[in-house]
Amino acid sequence: MTQTEYHETYRPQFHFTAKKNWLNDPNGLVYYKGTYHLFFQHNPEGIDWGNMTWGHAVSKDLVHWQQLDHAIYPNNLGTIYSGSAVVDWNNTAGFQERDEKTIVCIYTSAGEPFTQSIAYSTDGGRTFTPYEKNPVVPNMAEGNRDPKVIRHEPTKRWIMALYKAGNTFAFLSSPDLKKWTHLHDIEVPGCGECPDFFPMAVDGDTNNIQWVWTAANGNYLTGSFDGRKFTPDSPEAQRADWGKNYYAVQTWSDIPEKDGRRIQVAWMNGGNYPGMPFNQQMSFPCEMTLRSVPEGVRLCRQPVKEIETLHDKEHSWTNLIVKPGDNPLASINGDLFDIRAEIELGKSTEFSFTIRGETVRYSAKEETLSCLDATAPIEPVDGKITLQILVDRTSIEVYAQDGKVVMTSCFLSQPEETALGFAAVGGEVKIISLTVYELNPAW
Repeated sequence: MTQTEYHETYRPQFHFTAKKNWLNDPNGLVYYKGTYHLFFQHNPEGIDWGNMTWGHAVSKDLVHWQQLDHAIYPNNLGTIYSGSAVVDWNNTAGFQERDEKTIVCIYTSAGEPFTQSIAYSTDGGRTFTPYEKNPVVPNMAEGNRDPKVIRHEPTKRWIMALYKAGNTFAFLSSPDLKKWTHLHDIEVPGCGECPDFFPMAVDGDTNNIQWVWTAANGNYLTGSFDGRKFTPDSPEAQRADWGKNYYAVQTWSDIPEKDGRRIQVAWMNGGNYPGMPFNQQMSFPCEMTLRSVPEGVRLCRQPVKEIETLHDKEHSWTNLIVKPGDNPLASINGDLFDIRAEIELGKSTEFSFTIRGETVRYSAKEETLSCLDATAPIEPVDGKITLQILVDRTSIEVYAQDGKVVMTSCFLSQPEETALGFAAVGGEVKIISLTVYELNPAW
């Protein structure tokens, strides 16, 4: 078993993990002056959950991360549970000292009872000071937590989405991040914890903006927001992910307008990392889009383009007929891949990729995609299925039909399992295009 730091046997090579000990929810995702900040729930003292503290890592490209000192430690109000961060561009809170804009973190103080607090940085996000008059939001319900804050410029207010209890979530507003007013609650069946809230253009049309609300499991609502009330288009949340390990989702705030992306990451909860100095990992960051599809407006996501910084050797095919028994990938071995394919079903009953001993299978009869004991419904478009599959040492993430259906799952492969395969069943399939990129480690 390899134990070189960041190259241990079961260390993900392009998904963020803490150097050591327990990690869970991504927190305080914020972009400032060319740097992506990723805070995260972290136990500085052990391999299992506990002693919740905000860990901190930074990146210039969402791929190569540097872990810094912890940002926010437990205090007299409790341990530090999940929350978010914003850049206070107009100094509404009055914390700014010199030229650097203030980064303000909003988090749950998990004492008795749970309340919401803030901490601020006047040095570009390197050190944080808890606000002396915390908490800024008193207890609203037992276990209320996970504040997500966004700026609503039309009303010159900060808006907070907050989990209250059960299926209930609250919206609050503030002029200065210190004094908060309750706006209203919503009930969303099948959802709990870690809300997020943000506007997005439908089909890239900036004249057609909808607001998106997401829960910890990624399930989402779309609707309108006037600065006071969020009105969902439907009372039922749409499913966002069909895999086994996708939770506590959050998007980055303050991405520059010239970039324009809405970028999300999740905790891949429940992974297994035997003998490792760390425990748990993040998903790979994804760009989210709102697209009009036959069923309505749907949230789609695909890996950020920065994955291409890791591309190494390329294997590609176009217009290849694959008959039962053929395996065009037989000569490829490795443990890190970015696989992209467009496949015409033809008369086959199914096709599959075999990846390090696991199978990603599409059934034409059932119109389902399955991977790692999870199954998702997928209809072909003009008889075709498109896939992108990211393979790391302990995870497989599958993006189908340009991100309309996503499956995020952990697995535990054996180091010697490095083979790839592709198979057609019940008839030949046509590979319109297939590219397999071997990937370099990010560490």
